[in-house]
Amino acid sequence: MRGLHRFAVREGLVADDASRDVKPPSLPRRLPKALEVDEVLRLLESVRGDGPLELRDRALLEFLYGTGARISEAVGAAVDDLDLTGGSVTLHGKGGRTRIVPVGGYARAALDAYLVRARPALAARGPAVFLNARGGPLSRQSAWAILRKAAGAAGLPVEGTRAVSPHTLRHSYATHLLDGGADVRVVQELLGHASVTTTQVYTLVTVERLREVYATAHPRAHS
Repeated sequence: MRGLHRFAVREGLVADDASRDVKPPSLPRRLPKALEVDEVLRLLESVRGDGPLELRDRALLEFLYGTGARISEAVGAAVDDLDLTGGSVTLHGKGGRTRIVPVGGYARAALDAYLVRARPALAARGPAVFLNARGGPLSRQSAWAILRKAAGAAGLPVEGTRAVSPHTLRHSYATHLLDGGADVRVVQELLGHASVTTTQVYTLVTVERLREVYATAHPRAHS
């Protein structure tokens, strides 16, 4: 209707835009999609085999969930950004901002196996951690395809509103940290959010989770 009124004024059909002061409705806040912990484990364990590509795929999935990195940060990571001995990685985020985040033991083990046993076999061209079959840096599209294939193998949705996407592991990382008692400010730093307001949407997810647990577990949750 607002567009129609603007068109009518522009075409000289009416003198004034009657919709000028009408504010559009606020869109409902969409909560991030997060996997349950057991679903993440199924996803991470779905990649089988010890070939170079299987080791790469397993390392990529562990890296995404173990660091909360955006897909662009993962494919943009260089070998020199990794400090597996110290258990950290430097991620290059939006707006040229960098941050150092810890890397857990499972991700370190998967990365070490990939770097030692697989990456040299891919005839690396350039500093990127994750390489394609020709030795060049892995693209975002290819990383998405790896995740989609793993999700299908794990029996997780790959179509529709609940489909696993590259951001799903990032959402799951944040939600599981908060569920485990992490402070929202710490999660903000780990995710590289400029404002804590962006991070606080995950607290809504955990509140919903608490309600679900309460509704199913408390004997007097329902009248």
